[in-house]
Amino acid sequence: MLLGRDDIDPDKPGEHGKTPLSQAVSKGHKEVVRLLLGQSHVNPNKPDAYGRTPLSRAAYCGNQGVVEILLGRDDVDPNQPQLTPLWWAAWNGHEGVVKLLLGRHDINPDVPDYGGMTPLSQAASHGDEGVVKLLLACDNVDPNKLDDEGRSPLWWATHYGNEGVVKLLVPGVVGKSGEPALIGS
Repeated sequence: MLLGRDDIDPDKPGEHGKTPLSQAVSKGHKEVVRLLLGQSHVNPNKPDAYGRTPLSRAAYCGNQGVVEILLGRDDVDPNQPQLTPLWWAAWNGHEGVVKLLLGRHDINPDVPDYGGMTPLSQAASHGDEGVVKLLLACDNVDPNKLDDEGRSPLWWATHYGNEGVVKLLVPGVVGKSGEPALIGS
């Protein structure tokens, strides 16, 4: 009913610059997302006050079905600068969303954030082995890329004691009781 009224702007931002579409993707309301995307006045790439687009919000929240809907559109940009949807999905360990995003040919999986941390660094720091495996399988991910402070994905994994990720980043590392786990000593 509301979308049928001439005095309703379906793309008008509210609190923190979030549009109705941003709200719907955050909550995972797929049918509402479809309705809003059917409106010619709705910008599917409109960032909120924090620079998050609807796709990055859906990736952040892990709303896989909504990510699929948004990626199905030609006018949705999956590579917004800095905090990309892939970065957010990796940061939160949403493996299914990471897999969806990496399935696109136009995704750059190695875009760093404002401090130089890539999606791989984020996943390594959080110990998300599934996400790390997916990112390492990409030809255009540099597993040794340093952030602005000179820290690599391996540094982040070791800093937080993420043994499983260390094993993925350094082939041949066994750890615990299975020996050789001394790296660089």
